[in-house]
Amino acid sequence: MVAVFDNHLHLRRDGRFLDAVKDFKKAGGTHFVLCQYPMTELVIREKSYKSCYMKTSTMAEEIRDEIDIGVFVTVGPYPVDYLKLKENLGRAKAIEIMKKGMDEAAEFYVEKKCIGIGEIGRPHFPVDEEITDDSNEILQYGMEKAVDVGAPVILHTESTTPEQCKELVEMGKKVGLSSDKIVKHFAPALIKQDENFGLMPSVLASKKNIVEALKKGSRFLMETDYIDDPRRPGAVLGPKTVPKLTRSLLDDGVMTEAQAYEIHIKNPFKTYGIVLEE
Repeated sequence: MVAVFDNHLHLRRDGRFLDAVKDFKKAGGTHFVLCQYPMTELVIREKSYKSCYMKTSTMAEEIRDEIDIGVFVTVGPYPVDYLKLKENLGRAKAIEIMKKGMDEAAEFYVEKKCIGIGEIGRPHFPVDEEITDDSNEILQYGMEKAVDVGAPVILHTESTTPEQCKELVEMGKKVGLSSDKIVKHFAPALIKQDENFGLMPSVLASKKNIVEALKKGSRFLMETDYIDDPRRPGAVLGPKTVPKLTRSLLDDGVMTEAQAYEIHIKNPFKTYGIVLEE
């Protein structure tokens, strides 16, 4: 089987951490993206995201030292952080810190400590108009920084629709960000051009989602959004999900080897420029 890539997975030291990675590998996983976990209290204390990003980078180094597996990092100011930052420090300071977090993520990218800026975007639940406007301002700033350093962005937003994909792609175009450098995390099976307007969908890897996606094509990534929270074991999807589902779909003839190659090797290369060995 080709390389097996989970595009969005979180780990915590107070969670399963290395054991979760071992589960992923044992199930057949070969590479994954370790996405920055929210550390809101630390950001409020330090008024910076640097320590958060360093903690995630250090975790990735430990994984590489302990387990023979490919791990890549993405970092960025988590959109929901804005609410607590605003509550504790005021609106202006919250916007300032979130934008500074984009600057710090871009620096990380230049230093080759991450492969993208994310997850960034908007809260995934209803908020008032001012928060939406501020979140869009912060997001557009992050897109500008991504263009400056040549990085892709990984977006966290409310539930994904074709209309929203169009909005996000147009937001990127305003600052010169190519649509294929916009990764929509937690996406449904919006695979066709007229559904996603050229952004890269990172499809939540339920069997239903992936089977539906494969009927339309193979221009997508697979993710679990595993959150490694001891209070919610296995949420959102467990670390074994992507490799087990990929193997099952291949065995059943639902996914072809060519499709697996595109999803797990070709698409990560096109999106992030990373080369995954088979």
